[in-house]
Amino acid sequence: MDTAKLFQNGKNQAVRLPKEYRFHGSKVYLKRMGNAVMLIPEKESWDPLIESLALFSDDFMAERDQPELEQ
Repeated sequence: MDTAKLFQNGKNQAVRLPKEYRFHGSKVYLKRMGNAVMLIPEKESWDPLIESLALFSDDFMAERDQPELEQ
């Protein structure tokens, strides 16, 4: 597993990413997962969801209780 350096930038903590981990653009979304933090590129924020759709089986929610449609 690769590592990155942490440093203080004023009152903020920053991470110095190695070259092969750099992002395009100037903004990322942050998501905390337990004691880990995930960085998601702003322009590709839906990619993980779209890629995960292939993990669902063909019969996922085939049988479910749906309320009747309101008119």
